[in-house]
Amino acid sequence: MEVRSTYKYARISSQKARQVTRAITGMPVSQALSVLDFTPKKATLLVSKVLRSAIANATNNHELDAEEMIVASAVATPGPSLKRIMPRARGSASSIKKRMTHITVVLGNKPEEPAKAEKPAKKSKSKASAE
Repeated sequence: MEVRSTYKYARISSQKARQVTRAITGMPVSQALSVLDFTPKKATLLVSKVLRSAIANATNNHELDAEEMIVASAVATPGPSLKRIMPRARGSASSIKKRMTHITVVLGNKPEEPAKAEKPAKKSKSKASAE
């Protein structure tokens, strides 16, 4: 079962948030939290909020054990931009884009390891040449 949590209109550019979300994708939940705790970026605070919310959704709403889950996907998609202007020399102006992003974290179950099947024995060449 997948559990999803979203933080919309976060005041950070999606490019900066994507660096952090790529780092935790595919990790177990406990390891992802410890990586976020020791990463010195602003985006880690925002992504860890979303991750903790997804963990809370899994335990309270779906009665799942958070220790048995992994971060199936963590994405940061661009949101709207606030357009502002900065006065420049001789009465001109330049534009400033204050970017926003939507951060989504999806938790999933750990993939079960398939039982190791024995490889079929290769046919020997001597048998083929005898015929």
